Amino acid sequence: MAERINNITPWPENNMKNYQWLYDCLQKQPSTEKEFQPAWQAYKYLLCGKMYAYIGIDDRNGRPIVTLKLDPVFSDMLRSKYEDIVPGYYMNKLHWSTIYLDGTVPQEVLTDIVHASYKLVRSSLSKKAQQEIQEK
Repeated sequence: MAERINNITPWPENNMKNYQWLYDCLQKQPSTEKEFQPAWQAYKYLLCGKMYAYIGIDDRNGRPIVTLKLDPVFSDMLRSKYEDIVPGYYMNKLHWSTIYLDGTVPQEVLTDIVHASYKLVRSSLSKKAQQEIQEK
């Protein structure tokens, strides 16, 4: 079961069980911090204070989403291949992409996207911070 903060979750209980693998994948990234953002009703995943992912609901259609920071060229390629990957919901449309989790994006592809997002944010950190993450 996904960890709850103040007994609030962004999704109904049955949806959370379906995406436990995604929570686990995000939490396995070194030095990841998870934070509940009440205003968004979403969980943020941060690396040294910089967000690389968030999980929530698209309030326009009620669908579960994960939004990830990605290289714009990679985002364009993914968006052209999968209709369930769209410009970032409430985020900078160039640098963030939203994936509808109840759509057709394979779990393996989404796992690769999570790793790409983490690596992109990690590469933006100072060399010292990157070194400290490697040493943990």
